[in-house]
Amino acid sequence: MKTPIYINHTMGTFTTDDQQFLLDGAPFRILSGALHYFRIRPEQWDDRLYKLRAMGLNTVETYVAWNLHEPRPGEFDFSGGLDLADFIERAARIGLRAIVRPGPYICAEWDMGGLPSWLLRDPAMRLRCMYQPYLDAVDRYLDALLPRLAPLQISRGGPIIAVQVENEYGSYGNDYEYLQYLADGTRARGIDCLLFTSDGPEDAMLQSGTLPQILKTVNFGSRAGAAFDKLREYQPSGPLMCMEFWNGWFDHWGAPHHTRPAEDAADALDEILAAGASVNFYMLHGGTNFGFTSGANQYPGKPFEPTVTSYDYDSAVSEAGDLTPKYHAFRAVIGKYAPLPDMPLPEPAPKLALGPIALPESASLLGALAQISAPVRRAAPEPMEALGQASGLILYRTSVVGPRDAPLTIAGLHDRAQVFVNGAYVGALERGVADPSIEISVPAGGATIDLLVEAMGRVNYGPYLADRKGIVGGVALGQQLLFGWEIFPLPLDDLGGLQFTTAARAEGPSFFRGEFAIAEPRDTFLALPGWAKGVAWVNGFNLGRYWSAGPQRTLYVPAPILRAGANQIVLLELHQAAQPPAAELRDTPDLGPTE
Repeated sequence: MKTPIYINHTMGTFTTDDQQFLLDGAPFRILSGALHYFRIRPEQWDDRLYKLRAMGLNTVETYVAWNLHEPRPGEFDFSGGLDLADFIERAARIGLRAIVRPGPYICAEWDMGGLPSWLLRDPAMRLRCMYQPYLDAVDRYLDALLPRLAPLQISRGGPIIAVQVENEYGSYGNDYEYLQYLADGTRARGIDCLLFTSDGPEDAMLQSGTLPQILKTVNFGSRAGAAFDKLREYQPSGPLMCMEFWNGWFDHWGAPHHTRPAEDAADALDEILAAGASVNFYMLHGGTNFGFTSGANQYPGKPFEPTVTSYDYDSAVSEAGDLTPKYHAFRAVIGKYAPLPDMPLPEPAPKLALGPIALPESASLLGALAQISAPVRRAAPEPMEALGQASGLILYRTSVVGPRDAPLTIAGLHDRAQVFVNGAYVGALERGVADPSIEISVPAGGATIDLLVEAMGRVNYGPYLADRKGIVGGVALGQQLLFGWEIFPLPLDDLGGLQFTTAARAEGPSFFRGEFAIAEPRDTFLALPGWAKGVAWVNGFNLGRYWSAGPQRTLYVPAPILRAGANQIVLLELHQAAQPPAAELRDTPDLGPTE
């Protein structure tokens, strides 16, 4: 690959006039692509930024995931894959400007829209408004973040040309004082570059999500003319910009995989650019919801819909970094309006195929509770957040006397529970009905009831952001509320205490482990035919959730987490392991059927 031409930015200005953006006083059209540093391994940042620039874009845009940077109140992390300043500096070296969208809320199909789950430890918490405990947390976050961004602004010779205030606020609330509080706080912390808001091109959104003195932008996937006409009703002059050009879409478990024809998306781009507008591709490269970071959707009167692990988004650069037909179609359209850089387009990187990989060792989850969890006792079930847990699973255990047959009902199940009576599996309950219930039989000697609850991702958009996980209500047997619970948090961030064996295959929810050897690390895709539902790790790195409900059928395994020689796979299978227990590494992804 040809070495790109790196440039050094000098101190400059980025402003607007009645019709356009101005870079150092000269007209400048923003051609930007969304690329989230937190969805990509840092070893791959340069590769993805190169491909963004080679498509003809001059700017990179990224959200900032507050919940990753402050995993616990007052504990901040801006190192390694969370080194946002390093990411932005890398963008500058390849000739890109930068747009930063720090939230505090970002949506992004990300757990709780990027808001930290520990906010919900306050039972009275009110999000995204002038609720003082929320504002106190926001202020602490901005105090930690914005001084890291200030030196990277264009006014100081850096690449950052614009910073967003909140995100699509008009689709959530109407607290203008809150928006102004964020704008003033952003300025007070040294951000002197252009500020903007972004909302859908609808009256309610543009009425409630904007501030008079701040540039307004709109988000849409098609019908640019109508969208910009609506924007002009609220902003008669100034540059037109589509801050999120939705050229693909995301997927939910149990639903079809979304795709959009390249020609259709390219035509929509042409309409935007023909209008003289600027654009930000959402997404240019989606990346992956590694671990437990994916969000979910729920709207009034609609079912709970958790988002899959892949965030490929059917975008121009695939989840594994390959150039798609959309990439070439977009590049051709951009070439009509701006000169394309002299940067060779790379061929797809070689992928690894290997299988089957035996997973002969196992360990029962219920049997390993003492090794991987420190239980607490509570009178009634409490959600994860009340116990300081962010994600994963949580097990609730209680004892009841018998004999009796009655329905076990869970009020406020978030999100999926497996029910065990004296260690025997009875069935699964899922969020989606008012009070999920299952008939159980308690013998004369009484029984121990275990409820293994899985968090499938917090709601990231709309009115239900305060989405506590676990059991947020109570549990009843018949009409009798059950009290006296032992609760086992299972964040699954440390599996070192597990004791695997090959003596006998574990029953029920179980961990399975195996090894494979490779000569050279390459990107690959983990396939799990015959497995039902669970979580996968490779070399201790949490790849994310898998589920036979689909549509996603393979998990992306980035080359940087592999090593030459021996590598290890661990699965937590919640239902039924493949027979024999084995996995495969494939050289092509399978994100599922489109219908």
